[in-house]
Amino acid sequence: MTNYKYLFKNIGFLTLSNFATRLLSFFLVPLYTNVLSTSEYGIYDLLNNTVGILVPVLSLNIMESVLRFSLENEDSRSKIFLIGLKYFLTGTEIVLFFLLLNRLIQVFPVFDQYAFYFLLMFISQVLSGNLTAYARGAERIADLSVSSVIASVTMIFLNIFFLLVLRIGIHGYFLANIMGSIFQCIYLIIKIRPKFYRYRDTDKNLEKAMLHYSIPLIFNSIAFWVNSASDRYVVTWFCGLDANGIYSVASKIPSILNVFQVIFTQAWTLSAVKDFDPDDKNGFFSNTYRAYQAFITIGCSAIILFNRILARFLYANEFYSAWRYVPWLTIAIVFSSITGYIGGIFSAVKESAAFAKSMLIGAGINLVLNIVFTPFIGPLAAAIATAISNYIVLIIRIYQVKRYIRLTFSPARDNFSYVLLGVQGILFLVFTDTILLYVLLFLLEGILLVLYKKEIKEISNKICRIIKLVRANERDVNSNQTV
Repeated sequence: MTNYKYLFKNIGFLTLSNFATRLLSFFLVPLYTNVLSTSEYGIYDLLNNTVGILVPVLSLNIMESVLRFSLENEDSRSKIFLIGLKYFLTGTEIVLFFLLLNRLIQVFPVFDQYAFYFLLMFISQVLSGNLTAYARGAERIADLSVSSVIASVTMIFLNIFFLLVLRIGIHGYFLANIMGSIFQCIYLIIKIRPKFYRYRDTDKNLEKAMLHYSIPLIFNSIAFWVNSASDRYVVTWFCGLDANGIYSVASKIPSILNVFQVIFTQAWTLSAVKDFDPDDKNGFFSNTYRAYQAFITIGCSAIILFNRILARFLYANEFYSAWRYVPWLTIAIVFSSITGYIGGIFSAVKESAAFAKSMLIGAGINLVLNIVFTPFIGPLAAAIATAISNYIVLIIRIYQVKRYIRLTFSPARDNFSYVLLGVQGILFLVFTDTILLYVLLFLLEGILLVLYKKEIKEISNKICRIIKLVRANERDVNSNQTV
């Protein structure tokens, strides 16, 4: 029961920091879609996704090693952070060089126009990535949670101030999001105080081991980026910046499910490393897999069910048509969530190459499907391609993980549930917004609840037992204080 308690404790801390603030951010979507044009939103999304791929490539994905090695090398954590800082500075220098070069030759005018914001986005994302990885590796989850709250509150307040009060449009949107990350970094540096300044030189053997782990993950990050972000470039190329702005905002509704994915994956990686057992004697890994699979699938179905209702509230003006892409982008998150669970096991055994192999195959399929079908079907093809490629990655990882641990689950039932999710997505394309559509959607949601009724009951029972255990511990502490 201790391993479940540890997992739920970390999920609790991360939920406090992520859920409320991300929920507030979610409700700001109407502000963005009212104030920003589709073209402006498309520009921000383009630059943000470009930073997303440059961060792991130019920093050699060192933050992954900062997390993994900090978990098991308590005495060397400051040295580990120093190595991460070294590659942060190297990556920043490379970005600065190419921005200056682009200013001279003007190959990418949009990147030159927003060069200052682009550089700040890179710096803030790499630095916050290293600091949050260090905090997780040092198991400073409470401090990490507070920093996330600070980042989100700062971002939300500044977005409202810049967009509604100062009315500086896309410039304010850039600044608000950048400042959120910077304030998080400042808090973590003050609170955690990594003592990297004690070391004049890095530990070469440690640095070599960290790079041996992180470099294969560069390919995983590239492939993940292709799966999750390259479709924005394909949509921009074939359909224009306006279409990309609409397609990008479609991800805001699936982000409801993504919040749970991020929280669970961060907590699960810590548990997977701490409690890894290749034979899974107590069933912790298998039980967690089945429970997470049930939760994420049922959640996806519910989001699809209320898709158009949420779209009416969130998407203003021409952004409303984004509802068409929501079901498939949400289904894609289901598959990436389960692959993230398996990724925690790969982290436990330090098998970083396994990440890359599956993701590269999925990325190749995604890119081909995007290029072939987007010119004819538009952004909908990109959304469906993302779902298909994520499913293929999931299948490969399930096959790979058998080498490292014995998991028991029901592939037939899980695949049937994925078919039901796909049917829900198709219903939105076939039927208009009618009562019949919602009757069918509710029926499919009910079938999923029946399929996973055992897991739902087990989740409820474990949560109740953990709550009782915590209350019993509190009573013991209070009675001891009284004595």
